[in-house]
Amino acid sequence: MKHFTLTTALALVLALPALAQDKPGEGVTVRPVASPIAEELFQARIVYKGLEALGYTVEPSQVEIQTAHLAVGTGDADFYTAHWELLHEAFFQESGGDAVLQRVGPFVEGMVQGYLVDKKSYDAGVKNLGDFKDPAIAAKFDANGDGTADLAGCVPGWGCERVIEHHLTEYGLRDTVTHNQGEYNALMADTIARFQNGQPILYFTWTPYWVSGALVPGKDVEWLDVPYTSLPDGVEANTEFNGKNLGFAVDNMYILASDKFLADNPAAAKFLSEVKIDINDISAQNKLMADGAASSEDIDKQVADWIAAHQAEFDGWVADAAAVK
Repeated sequence: MKHFTLTTALALVLALPALAQDKPGEGVTVRPVASPIAEELFQARIVYKGLEALGYTVEPSQVEIQTAHLAVGTGDADFYTAHWELLHEAFFQESGGDAVLQRVGPFVEGMVQGYLVDKKSYDAGVKNLGDFKDPAIAAKFDANGDGTADLAGCVPGWGCERVIEHHLTEYGLRDTVTHNQGEYNALMADTIARFQNGQPILYFTWTPYWVSGALVPGKDVEWLDVPYTSLPDGVEANTEFNGKNLGFAVDNMYILASDKFLADNPAAAKFLSEVKIDINDISAQNKLMADGAASSEDIDKQVADWIAAHQAEFDGWVADAAAVK
């Protein structure tokens, strides 16, 4: 019995480093930032759950998208989970670029953005954003009586704002199109109401997002072509999707992290490099939110359900991270 006890004790002692390594983040607080877009919390919280499983304490904060990039670049935050590689290139460079930041991933692949009109207008011949140079066409999309087409556009300070403003100048649309900006969901509520009243609509959106579940491309609305590819700051990228030139880069989402955070936390760095979410899963979750399940508690449940449905994969990411020396 004595021999058994000593052997068992020795085994426990030898196992202690491995047990400790299972929670390499214990005692460490991480400070992610998220944008005010509630539909981005789902993927962010999946990441947080993985880090918590590694023992980290996660204390997120919320700031606007451009500020989120700056916060990571200055060290006021550790990472941001919704960095679009091409759309946010200017924000990346303005926040310190490769000297202080890393794009980890890709985290989500195959995202698109662009302009859409109601299907009735599309079938009648409005198929290209350049068509709105014609004052007569633009006037049909006038919601406030000023004679210009009303474009439900991008929130100030988001990356899409720069592209839309560039397009309005590049394609000669300043005199015929008004870029309406503000709280995006409020703009889209007005747009959907106009659609339901049988009025023409012109709007910008992206995927994954709930809008394309409410106004379904191919059924309710259609994506527009643009006259040619032109992106701000001389960016060159593929803007073709399903046979159309949408005018925006087909993009991937990365986790933007500071070099210091990644160097100081190799287990977290490993987890961030492996975690992946299918864009269709995000669209499905966003639709749940659009249908009313949009509280913070609802999102937590949706996160738990997603992890349960991908348990082996999730556990594998955590195990790989825990094993990093």
